[in-house]
Amino acid sequence: MRSLGHHGRAATKEMAAGDRDVCIPPLSLPGTLRIPKGAQRIILFAHGSGSSRLSPRNALVAAALNKAGLATLLFDLLTSEEELDRRNVFDIPLLADRLIDAISRIDADTALSRLGLGLFGASTGAAAALVAAARLGNRVDAVVSRGGRPDLAASSLALVQAPTLLIVGGDDRTVINLNEWALARLQAVKELRVVPGATHLFSEPGALQAVAEHATRWFLRHLSPHDHQGSPNHRL
Repeated sequence: MRSLGHHGRAATKEMAAGDRDVCIPPLSLPGTLRIPKGAQRIILFAHGSGSSRLSPRNALVAAALNKAGLATLLFDLLTSEEELDRRNVFDIPLLADRLIDAISRIDADTALSRLGLGLFGASTGAAAALVAAARLGNRVDAVVSRGGRPDLAASSLALVQAPTLLIVGGDDRTVINLNEWALARLQAVKELRVVPGATHLFSEPGALQAVAEHATRWFLRHLSPHDHQGSPNHRL
């Protein structure tokens, strides 16, 4: 597997469209990086509880983003040993730290650091994405949550600067209520989108496609290429 650290700079410049296996230091967390030709934006995925970089739901959304010209990075937020302890999938600070580790590696890569950066989180991964966005200030350009638990980001919500889209299923009433609670506490540009007839996993026909369409529009609207290195709000 390729690392996203300093030694990966030249290799990344040569990447064409296609999946590449990568490792996220310092724990060598496995991931899949895909960079469509001419990509100017990259989306990091934070999967939810009980899932991984191989989530078929996130893979579908990632494929739609790739088709729209956005690069994607899906990676495991926990080691195989950590996954054995169920408490870790609800450890939002830990998951946020792993996202920040991945962003740090992107920033160390000259070919990737210039890309506009978005975060896509599902379930508990959505809370981790929002906590990471709050900690990194304007380093994160946009956040999208799918069936997420943004309420678990708690006091971090008011610190998020990135435009944030919350997507929930119309039949997922408990999660709708939690997202409405979180929406009221977000101070940045924000929006709540309800996919009619969808449940928590968006397994109904057309539901995930709707998620992908909403996410793609949001990222294309709010992400632009720029070099963040040296930014005063880049607090890693």
